[in-house]
Amino acid sequence: MLNLDTHILLFAVTGALTPAESKLLRGHPWSISGIVLWEVAKLAQLGRIEVDLDDRQVVRTLSAVHVWPITVEIARMSTRLDVRGDPADELIAATSVVHNVPLVTRDRGLRRSRRIPLAQRLVR
Repeated sequence: MLNLDTHILLFAVTGALTPAESKLLRGHPWSISGIVLWEVAKLAQLGRIEVDLDDRQVVRTLSAVHVWPITVEIARMSTRLDVRGDPADELIAATSVVHNVPLVTRDRGLRRSRRIPLAQRLVR
């Protein structure tokens, strides 16, 4: 299983993944932190993306994705990471640490972490 950050999920839904990302995602089930759903809804509300959570394709894609709830353990871990960034990104990364699920992200800050299990490290 892989944990997708918000942007990777959006790239997957809109067909904007790189070939390497597509190959990686094809080989594993997907999961997301619950905060990703909020981020997608908020970005759509603000007009920063044109993804509709009620669109049939989006609903179909999300129905196949495991959603990790934000727990006390994840909240606590988000304050103990070796990188700092957007609070939502920290919760997404902490989800990967707590559940030991590799994170798929393009975020350079998160990718510098030595603590977050990264899916990109699986393909090297």
